[in-house]
Formats: sequence, structure tokens, C-alpha cells
Amino acid sequence: MPALDLAVTVREALDAARDRLATGAGAGGLGEARDEALALYALLVAGPTSAGFTDAARTVPAALAARLATAVARRLDGWPAAYAAGRANFRGHWLAVDPRVLIPRPETEGLVQLVLDWTARRREPPLVADVGTGSGAIAIAVALEARVAGVIATDVSVDALNVAIDNAAALGVRERISLRRGSWLEPLLGEPVDAVVSNPPYVATAEWEALEPMVKDREPRLALDGGADGLGPTRALAAQAARALTPGGLLALELDERRAGATAQMLTAEGFADVTVHDDLSGRPRYALGRRPERE
Repeated sequence: MPALDLAVTVREALDAARDRLATGAGAGGLGEARDEALALYALLVAGPTSAGFTDAARTVPAALAARLATAVARRLDGWPAAYAAGRANFRGHWLAVDPRVLIPRPETEGLVQLVLDWTARRREPPLVADVGTGSGAIAIAVALEARVAGVIATDVSVDALNVAIDNAAALGVRERISLRRGSWLEPLLGEPVDAVVSNPPYVATAEWEALEPMVKDREPRLALDGGADGLGPTRALAAQAARALTPGGLLALELDERRAGATAQMLTAEGFADVTVHDDLSGRPRYALGRRPERE
């Protein structure tokens, strides 16, 4: 995409981006190139999908023009749009994302809502652990939207933690989130928590090659590969949560719909009570909740 003049308008910049997206990527280009250009612009300005229309007559600053050109080039190179623009929206909160972390999915917003509903029913603000925090999406949403005593966010990847730290600082909750490196709940060092929430890796290793190229080739495998049966991380996390949670504490997990029953059985076998599976907005079983019994 050629450099843009300082006087170019948003409409003109988007027209140029559309043309580049339509004719690049070899001979094929990207389908729905105009929608692609509008989506990239919205991500870059942290605005709604209509931002390209409402800003159409505005002059594009040189820095934004350069970022749009970079985003278009990345998109043509096969990057997901969020990585291409370096930004994703999660529950209305804008997060910086790059290939060090998984791109937050809309389905995970539903997991957060279940946790928020639970916190709202509690008399005392709970201490919540977000396990495998990645970009910090869950931890930040909980810190911003719930009445909690605090949030502990863990990840085995120091690269992911660096992204989460930057996002927490940018959104003003750095002091409310304790970010710790380590596997699953080990960074708690025996400290009890009232809720454990996680979107653990749940793709079975044999399913890896069938994933879309933008997922398989661009997103971190560490955040997706759940081992031979897709349940390895969930199994480890459930066992640790059974010991780490306070009596009556909540375990909330995102899961693969094909393994919803197996996940529920696993939680029951670990001694969790009131185990339930909840659907996402598409009607697919997506979340498992369990409660550590008050008395054991």
C-alpha cells in the first residue's frame, strides 16, 4: 500500500486500503475487501465498525496512515485482523494483542459474565484467580466490572504476562491485579482463592492440523493445544482448584463443546458440587461451573 499524503481523508485512505486488499495476496486478494478495510480502521482507532463512515471526511494523521498501511500488509500476509491492527475488544475494553497471546474470543465474554453473576450474589467481595491469563482479558474485565477483593492472574509464558501487564496498566487496573508467572495455580503458593476462572487450552493434539490457518499458523500453540484428549490442562487445573478454592468457592471453565460431558464428569470426580454446563449465545455447551463443597 503506497504512502498516503497528509491531506488524504479517511474515505480515501479506506478506498486505497480496499483496493490493496482486493488485489494483493497473490492474485486472489481478500474477499469482502471493503469490510476488511473498515474492520482494520475500527480496530486501529478503537472505535465501532461504523467509524470508517462517521470519520469519512476527516484527514488521516500520518501516524495512523502508516499504521493502516502496516495493518493491510499484515492482513495480506495472513495475519488475523486483531494481530494486524494490534488490538482487540473484549467486553468493551480495548486490549493490545500480538502473536504472543491468544486473541480474545466473544465466547469467553460469556464465561466472564457467569463469574460476574456469581460475584454479585456474594456478601463479601471474592479473591479471583484467572489462570492462563494471556492478554489479561478475563482478569481485566473482572477487575473493572465486578466487586472483588482482588484478582490474581497467572501464566506460564513471560511474554504473555508482559502483554497482560501493559494492558492492565493501560486500563487503569494494574494495582488491582497481581500478575504471577507459573503453571496453572502453582503461583498461588498455597494462598486460597474464592474463585478460579480459566479458558484453558482444549484443542486435542490430533485436531491441530484441522484448525483454520490463521489460528494454527499465527496464534500461540501453548494457549490452544490441550494434549492427546484435549483435556490435559483442564484435568490439571481442576485437581489444583479442588485444593486451592475456599469452601463454597467457584471453578468456572471454558470448554470445547465436544468435551462438555467429559469435563462435567471430571469436575464431579474431583469432588466439586453443583456441577453445571452452560451454553454460549450460539446454543453450544461452552462453560462448566463447579463449587467446592462447604464441608468435606
